[in-house]
Parts: sequence; C-alpha cells; structure tokens
Amino acid sequence: MALNLTKTIVSILKNNPNKYFTARQLAEWIWDNKQDECKAKMERSKATVIPVDTVEALINQLVAEIGSQKNNILSLSSNIKITAERPRKYYYSEKSDAQEIKDAEKVSKTNGQPEHDSYPKLCEYLHNELNIYPKRIDEKKSSNSKGNNGNKWLHPDIVGLKNLSGSWNADVVSCASKHAFNKTSLWSFEVKIKINLSNVREYFFQTVSNSSWANFSYLVAQTIDEKAMDELRILCSGHDIGLIQLDCENPSESQILIPATEKKELDWDMIDRIVKENPDFKDFINLITEFYQTGKIKDKEWDI
Repeated sequence: MALNLTKTIVSILKNNPNKYFTARQLAEWIWDNKQDECKAKMERSKATVIPVDTVEALINQLVAEIGSQKNNILSLSSNIKITAERPRKYYYSEKSDAQEIKDAEKVSKTNGQPEHDSYPKLCEYLHNELNIYPKRIDEKKSSNSKGNNGNKWLHPDIVGLKNLSGSWNADVVSCASKHAFNKTSLWSFEVKIKINLSNVREYFFQTVSNSSWANFSYLVAQTIDEKAMDELRILCSGHDIGLIQLDCENPSESQILIPATEKKELDWDMIDRIVKENPDFKDFINLITEFYQTGKIKDKEWDI
C-alpha cells in the first residue's frame, strides 16, 4: 500500500487540533503508526540511485518531502496552518486568525499576561546571543499625556545598548571619544505573542511608530504565521525594520528571521518625546550618558 503523505499529514493534524508538530515529529509519527506503508516505500527505493535503507534515512526523506509538499498540504484544508520559523510547525485550527490572536493574548489568571512573560526571555537572548544590554520600558509608568492609548504607538517594550568599543584598545577608545565617534548602537524591540494576517499590518506599523528612532528596530513574536511572513518581508524591506522569532522555552534558539537595516542617525526628537513620557526610557538614556562618561556598563542596572 502506497503512503499518501499529504492526506496522512492532514489526518494527523486534524486528529490533534491546536497541537504543533515539526516535520520531523510528523515523520516519526508516520513511522510509528504506518510501518507497513513505510517499509513498502523503503523497498521501492531500492531501485533508485540513492536507496532509503535505514529508518533514519526514511525519516529524513519524509521530512524533506513534507517540506516540499507544504503547499499541497495547505490546499487540502483551510484549517491547516504553518509557522514561518525554522523548523516550521504545522497545526490544525478551526479558529479564525482574529480568534487565534485573541486567545494567544488573553490574560491568564495564573501566568499573568503572556506578552509580559516573554520579556525576560527576550532579554536573555539579547544579552547572551547578541551582546546587547536590554532594559524593559514599562508602559504603566508613562504619563499618558497623549491619551490612554497614546503610548501604545509611542514607546517600545524593550530597548537595548550595544557596546561597539568593548574589544578596542584603550587608545582607540580615547581617540574615538574625542572625535565623537559612536561607541554604541541603540536597539528597540516591540514584542508580540503571535502574528498572522489579522494583525500583521497593525503590529508592524506600531513597531515603525515606536521603534524607528533607534539604530536597529525589531518586531518580535513567539509565533509567526507563514502567510503573514510574505507581508512582513515586503514591509520590513521598505521600513528598515527587522523580525525576530522568540523561543521562550529555549531563548538561545531564537532566530533573526529578517535582519534590521542600520539607521546611522538617531531620531533625537522622538527620543526626547519618549523621555518626557516615560521614566524608564529616561533612565535608559541616562545609562547611555553614564557609559560615555565612564566607559563602564554596570550589569545590575540592566535587565539581564
């Protein structure tokens, strides 16, 4: 009996609604549950140039075929969805895109607000993997002088400082200081739980609004739908914004899906406006000033 891979994948996902599977997990399920079809596939491969003669080779072959047939899988059911990060995750959901976002961002009585729970994970990734000193900007501390929702589009969730002169010779650092050469880059991050077609443009332009003052500006999300990824590629290229997929279970495995384009000049007018609205951001600017005065960064003053 021949293995109908696409129909099998749809069946697995449909029988496990809202559960995420990587291509390898799907391939391993197929081997565990359809061994007769798998062994027949291995037998037929003996006539090919590169036969599939071990279980591991079969699973690797299935993983490759699942990836190459993802469009066919999607065409069999509108409820099948795929995430953009690597490895991709496949899942079945009868919820609309808008309902998925609503459920993902729902406040949990036991775990707090999911978006806020991801902040320390992002800070861990930024510091350990990118050598960025991060600082949380708490919107509850803002003055809201522009109205209750004014700060939603004004300041980001996380900002960061990267020391570009950390490995420089002391004489070079001194010379650069006298010539007002930038020894740092400033980073800005807008954090979300999930991005799909229902919110991709809103979240992106929120990032443009509150993060474009920095040298590097990023939209960050735990889950990104592949259909939204096509839109994000176009938007990011036109506005110098980058995209990070955050892995909260293992922050070191987070990925920069789209690198931000560096802006050489900071937007000091916007920086001044945010400083006037939020004391956390004012502290961030003061920490940068302190670094330029002393050449030192104190770990305890950052969210690491």
